Amino acid sequence: MALNSDPAASTPPTPGRSRNMAAIKRRDTKPERTIRSLLHAAGKRYRVDVRLQLEGARPRPDIVFTRTRVAVFVDGCFWHCCPEHGRQPGVNGGYWGPKLERNVDRDRAADEALAAAGWTVVRVWEHEAPEEAVERILAVLDAAAPASRGTQTG
Repeated sequence: MALNSDPAASTPPTPGRSRNMAAIKRRDTKPERTIRSLLHAAGKRYRVDVRLQLEGARPRPDIVFTRTRVAVFVDGCFWHCCPEHGRQPGVNGGYWGPKLERNVDRDRAADEALAAAGWTVVRVWEHEAPEEAVERILAVLDAAAPASRGTQTG
Protein backbone atom coordinates (compact mmCIF):
# COMPACT_ATOMS: atom_id res chain seq x y z
CA MET A 1 0.00 0.00 0.00
CA ALA A 2 1.37 3.41 -0.89
CA LEU A 3 1.41 6.01 1.83
CA ASN A 4 -0.59 9.11 1.07
CA SER A 5 1.71 12.15 0.79
CA ASP A 6 -1.17 14.61 1.16
CA PRO A 7 -0.59 16.34 4.54
CA ALA A 8 -4.35 16.82 4.99
CA ALA A 9 -4.83 13.06 4.84
CA SER A 10 -2.10 12.35 7.41
CA THR A 11 -3.24 14.67 10.18
CA PRO A 12 -6.44 14.62 12.21
CA PRO A 13 -9.03 17.06 10.85
CA THR A 14 -9.35 19.25 13.96
CA PRO A 15 -7.24 20.22 16.96
CA GLY A 16 -9.88 18.63 19.23
CA ARG A 17 -9.63 15.32 17.39
CA SER A 18 -5.85 15.54 17.58
CA ARG A 19 -6.06 15.98 21.38
CA ASN A 20 -8.42 13.00 21.63
CA MET A 21 -6.09 10.79 19.61
CA ALA A 22 -3.06 11.88 21.64
CA ALA A 23 -4.87 10.85 24.84
CA ILE A 24 -5.51 7.27 23.63
CA LYS A 25 -3.29 4.84 25.49
CA ARG A 26 -0.76 2.80 23.57
CA ARG A 27 -0.27 0.43 26.49
CA ASP A 28 -1.89 -0.59 29.77
CA THR A 29 -5.40 -0.73 28.35
CA LYS A 30 -8.02 -2.48 30.46
CA PRO A 31 -8.05 -5.69 28.34
CA GLU A 32 -4.25 -5.77 28.43
CA ARG A 33 -4.08 -5.27 32.21
CA THR A 34 -6.73 -7.96 32.79
CA ILE A 35 -4.88 -10.50 30.64
CA ARG A 36 -1.55 -9.68 32.31
CA SER A 37 -3.13 -10.08 35.73
CA LEU A 38 -4.52 -13.51 34.83
CA LEU A 39 -1.18 -14.60 33.36
CA HIS A 40 0.63 -13.45 36.50
CA ALA A 41 -1.89 -15.33 38.69
CA ALA A 42 -1.13 -18.43 36.58
CA GLY A 43 2.54 -18.06 37.54
CA LYS A 44 3.75 -16.68 34.22
CA ARG A 45 6.31 -13.91 34.10
CA TYR A 46 6.71 -11.69 31.09
CA ARG A 47 7.94 -8.35 29.84
CA VAL A 48 5.61 -5.54 28.84
CA ASP A 49 5.77 -3.28 25.80
CA VAL A 50 9.26 -4.30 24.67
CA ARG A 51 10.48 -3.22 21.25
CA LEU A 52 12.11 -6.22 19.59
CA GLN A 53 14.98 -5.60 17.18
CA LEU A 54 14.48 -7.96 14.26
CA GLU A 55 15.84 -8.11 10.75
CA GLY A 56 13.89 -5.42 8.89
CA ALA A 57 11.32 -4.77 11.61
CA ARG A 58 10.94 -3.45 15.15
CA PRO A 59 7.65 -4.81 16.47
CA ARG A 60 6.47 -3.88 19.95
CA PRO A 61 4.28 -6.68 21.37
CA ASP A 62 2.09 -5.89 24.37
CA ILE A 63 3.30 -8.95 26.30
CA VAL A 64 6.59 -10.73 25.62
CA PHE A 65 7.74 -14.13 26.88
CA THR A 66 11.43 -13.96 25.99
CA ARG A 67 12.48 -17.49 26.98
CA THR A 68 9.82 -19.18 24.88
CA ARG A 69 9.85 -16.47 22.20
CA VAL A 70 6.11 -15.83 22.35
CA ALA A 71 4.80 -12.36 21.50
CA VAL A 72 1.25 -11.39 22.49
CA PHE A 73 -0.64 -8.48 20.95
CA VAL A 74 -3.93 -7.29 22.47
CA ASP A 75 -5.60 -5.58 19.53
CA GLY A 76 -8.38 -3.01 19.80
CA CYS A 77 -11.35 -3.79 17.57
CA PHE A 78 -11.48 -0.31 16.01
CA TRP A 79 -7.76 0.33 15.55
CA HIS A 80 -6.96 -3.09 14.11
CA CYS A 81 -10.14 -3.64 12.05
CA CYS A 82 -11.68 -6.58 13.93
CA PRO A 83 -13.74 -8.66 11.49
CA GLU A 84 -16.48 -8.94 14.13
CA HIS A 85 -16.59 -5.41 15.59
CA GLY A 86 -14.35 -3.24 13.42
CA ARG A 87 -16.11 -0.57 11.40
CA GLN A 88 -15.18 2.21 9.08
CA PRO A 89 -16.02 5.63 10.50
CA GLY A 90 -18.75 7.51 8.68
CA VAL A 91 -16.88 10.80 8.90
CA ASN A 92 -13.48 11.56 7.32
CA GLY A 93 -13.14 8.25 5.50
CA GLY A 94 -10.24 9.74 3.53
CA TYR A 95 -8.29 10.05 6.77
CA TRP A 96 -9.46 7.01 8.72
CA GLY A 97 -9.54 4.43 5.92
CA PRO A 98 -5.83 4.68 5.05
CA LYS A 99 -4.85 5.05 8.73
CA LEU A 100 -6.64 1.85 9.75
CA GLU A 101 -5.34 0.03 6.66
CA ARG A 102 -1.77 0.98 7.63
CA ASN A 103 -2.39 -0.44 11.12
CA VAL A 104 -3.49 -3.78 9.67
CA ASP A 105 -0.55 -3.80 7.23
CA ARG A 106 1.84 -3.08 10.12
CA ASP A 107 0.27 -5.93 12.13
CA ARG A 108 0.81 -8.40 9.27
CA ALA A 109 4.40 -7.20 8.74
CA ALA A 110 5.11 -7.63 12.46
CA ASP A 111 3.62 -11.14 12.43
CA GLU A 112 5.77 -12.11 9.44
CA ALA A 113 8.97 -10.63 10.89
CA LEU A 114 8.41 -12.33 14.25
CA ALA A 115 7.66 -15.69 12.61
CA ALA A 116 10.76 -15.39 10.42
CA ALA A 117 12.84 -14.76 13.56
CA GLY A 118 11.44 -17.87 15.27
CA TRP A 119 8.81 -16.22 17.45
CA THR A 120 5.24 -17.41 17.95
CA VAL A 121 2.64 -14.66 17.71
CA VAL A 122 -0.65 -14.66 19.62
CA ARG A 123 -3.18 -11.99 18.71
CA VAL A 124 -6.04 -11.34 21.09
CA TRP A 125 -9.01 -9.10 20.27
CA GLU A 126 -10.14 -6.71 22.99
CA HIS A 127 -13.64 -8.23 22.84
CA GLU A 128 -12.42 -11.75 23.66
CA ALA A 129 -13.17 -13.07 27.13
CA PRO A 130 -9.89 -12.58 29.05
CA GLU A 131 -10.05 -16.08 30.54
CA GLU A 132 -10.35 -17.64 27.08
CA ALA A 133 -7.53 -15.49 25.74
CA VAL A 134 -5.29 -16.52 28.64
CA GLU A 135 -6.11 -20.20 28.05
CA ARG A 136 -5.00 -19.76 24.43
CA ILE A 137 -1.80 -17.98 25.49
CA LEU A 138 -1.01 -20.66 28.10
CA ALA A 139 -1.49 -23.41 25.50
CA VAL A 140 0.95 -21.66 23.16
CA LEU A 141 3.45 -21.20 26.00
CA ASP A 142 3.17 -24.88 26.96
CA ALA A 143 3.73 -25.92 23.34
CA ALA A 144 6.70 -23.56 22.98
CA ALA A 145 8.43 -24.61 26.21
CA PRO A 146 11.14 -27.27 25.84
CA ALA A 147 10.31 -30.47 27.72
CA SER A 148 13.46 -30.15 29.85
CA ARG A 149 12.16 -26.96 31.42
CA GLY A 150 9.31 -28.69 33.23
CA THR A 151 7.30 -26.04 35.07
CA GLN A 152 9.62 -23.12 34.36
CA THR A 153 7.70 -20.08 33.13
CA GLY A 154 8.01 -18.22 29.83
